[in-house]
Amino acid sequence: MLYAIFGNDVPNSSERRKGARPAHLARLQALQDAGRLVLAGPFPSIDAIDPGAAGFSGSLIVAEFASLAAAQTWADADPYVAAGVYAQVAVRPYKKVFPA
Repeated sequence: MLYAIFGNDVPNSSERRKGARPAHLARLQALQDAGRLVLAGPFPSIDAIDPGAAGFSGSLIVAEFASLAAAQTWADADPYVAAGVYAQVAVRPYKKVFPA
């Protein structure tokens, strides 16, 4: 089943993000290589693809996991959690409708 993982950043998370980003991306690449990643990316803090100094306010990951518990365990082990980038992480079951 698919699960949506929402990570909400702490204020001024840019430096923490930069430090943890390679390990964070490696985990996402592993999901993609396994054919389980639907999409992933950050939420710019302002209305711009590159928010510059404004940084990001969080992230969204939609991926396939065996269960809600497995998705939560994976999310809890994210390098952004360990680095203190995320203030909060929420995991919810997700049903993809479009594109079909």
